Amino acid sequence: MRYAVLAALLDGEASGYDLAKAFDASVGNFWAATPQQLYRELDRLAADGLIAARVVQQERRPNKRMFTLTGTGRDALRAFTAEPARPTAIRDELMVKVQAADAGDTAAVRAAVEARMEAARAKLARYDRTRARLLDGRDEAAYLREAERVGPYLTLMRGRAFEQENLRWCERTLEVLSSRG
Repeated sequence: MRYAVLAALLDGEASGYDLAKAFDASVGNFWAATPQQLYRELDRLAADGLIAARVVQQERRPNKRMFTLTGTGRDALRAFTAEPARPTAIRDELMVKVQAADAGDTAAVRAAVEARMEAARAKLARYDRTRARLLDGRDEAAYLREAERVGPYLTLMRGRAFEQENLRWCERTLEVLSSRG
C-alpha cells in the first residue's frame, strides 16, 4: 500500500479525497484499498517523512490536508522499483465456488459468474473512459511518445487485459455449466 500511495503522488499534490478518487481510477486497477486504509497510510507516510502535508483553510468546508511526495519519498519509491517483484497469489472466492460447482448449487454458481461478468464489463467501460481521457484524441503511439508519464497508461492497459480475460473465462465457464446442466 505504501508504494502504491507514493506512486499515486507522482502526479502531484493531492488531498486525501483526491487521492481516494484517483486511487480508485488508476492504482485501483491493481491495488485495492478502502479510504480508511488510504488515510492511515497517508498519516504513516507523513510521519516517516516520505510525504509532506499542508493544511488548506476553507471557508464553507472543513480544512483539508494536501500531500506531496518528498525527496525521501521519491528515493524510497526509486529503491522499491529496483527490488524484484513478488509473484502474484490469486485468492478469489469465485474460483472456490466454481471448483465446488459439481457438489453445490450450480444455479447459484452461474449467478456468481454472471455477476463477475457484469462487474468486468463495468470496469472495462470505466477503463475505456479513462483511456480516452488519457489519449485525448491521440493514438496510442503518439501518447506513449509524448506523455510525461506512461506508467498510469501501462497499468491501465493491464487492467483492461485482465477484465477482458475475465469476460472470456466467464463466457466459457457459463457455456460449460450450461452444457452439463
